[in-house]
Amino acid sequence: MKQIETQIIIHTRPEKVWAVLMDFSSFPDWNPFIRLIGGGHQAGESLRLTLKVPDGMEMTIGPQILKAEPNKEFRWKGKLIISGLFDGEHYFKLIDLGDGRTQFIHGEQFSGILVGLFGGTVAKTKIGFEKMNQALKKRCEEIKN
Repeated sequence: MKQIETQIIIHTRPEKVWAVLMDFSSFPDWNPFIRLIGGGHQAGESLRLTLKVPDGMEMTIGPQILKAEPNKEFRWKGKLIISGLFDGEHYFKLIDLGDGRTQFIHGEQFSGILVGLFGGTVAKTKIGFEKMNQALKKRCEEIKN
């Protein structure tokens, strides 16, 4: 198993960060990593995502939402062809710092027999997360309450 995790402090409340994350239609306007996203918003529903890894490669996946706890956590799990080859459990966690700021934690746990073969892609994915985090911070802090 491999895990990557990134964090950033966003100077706004979790409700605002959540609203931006759940506004799937606006992702192409601001998100350099998740270029397109559509589908449900509740646990058990499916998503359709187009990801752009920093090397320019794009991939489309169809993960299932595992958790959607408003203003706190959004988590999904995707797989390469069948479970157990190369699976990824992606998550966004929002922690209310109590002073009008949100700690945004963005990560993924990779598992499966092919994880070792995708080490370079996993490293590039972390860069993509960091770029998305910066863009999310900018988007949230620019939007007026």
